[in-house]
Amino acid sequence: MLPDIILYIIIFLFGIVIGSFLNVCIFRIPEKEDIVKTGSHCMSCGYRLKWYDMIPVISFLALRGKCRKCGAKLSVQYPLIEAANGILYVLIVWTGGLGIESLLYCLLASALLVLSVIDFRTYEIPFGINLFILALGLIRVGTDYRNFLTYLIGLLSVSAFLAILYYATGGRAIGGGDVKLMAACGLLLGWKLIILAFLLGCVLGAVIHMIRMKVSGESHVLAMGPYLSMGVLIAALWGEKMLTWYLGQFI
Repeated sequence: MLPDIILYIIIFLFGIVIGSFLNVCIFRIPEKEDIVKTGSHCMSCGYRLKWYDMIPVISFLALRGKCRKCGAKLSVQYPLIEAANGILYVLIVWTGGLGIESLLYCLLASALLVLSVIDFRTYEIPFGINLFILALGLIRVGTDYRNFLTYLIGLLSVSAFLAILYYATGGRAIGGGDVKLMAACGLLLGWKLIILAFLLGCVLGAVIHMIRMKVSGESHVLAMGPYLSMGVLIAALWGEKMLTWYLGQFI
């Protein structure tokens, strides 16, 4: 029991460290800023952060959510994204164990976190993130090449339908980034799970956005990326069990 707890603590710490980098991506990618060479700095005064200013979660709490130099209030997004990424990593390993699939799903979860926040704010899904997920899919195919047809069909099963919908409506019904997202995720998950992910994403999007429209007066326009991402993660973690249970109702 104790070794397992220690393992999950290590995974969580690794996850929040990666989460710190995800925050950099979320803020800089929409602004077309470099995410590697440019040092971390305060968005208000430009103060170059020291290593002790960038300890995930802890630095934010120690500084009481303010810049050390100018005292400007820092976004609560920093600790939330860091903690969320750490929790997701633990959940993925706890569900699937240690292995290449869990590693790929951890990287997928991080990419979807960045994608979801950016899409929620800008209604755009960065092409580079979809490309990264596509690379994960290619790795998945390489590690499970005997079932390559499952992943190849997954690449097209949802995205082909969405592509037709995109061109038929001139992009009014679905965004081009959503089409690419489903293609990349389909290559990683395979056709059964990506269809389930799409259905889950549509249901979640309809229900949650309807609630948001009632509660906060949101417009009818919604960013599908976050909801599709939720569907993808749910399908990746529990999709096989969900499908087995559902099909078992007819046997």
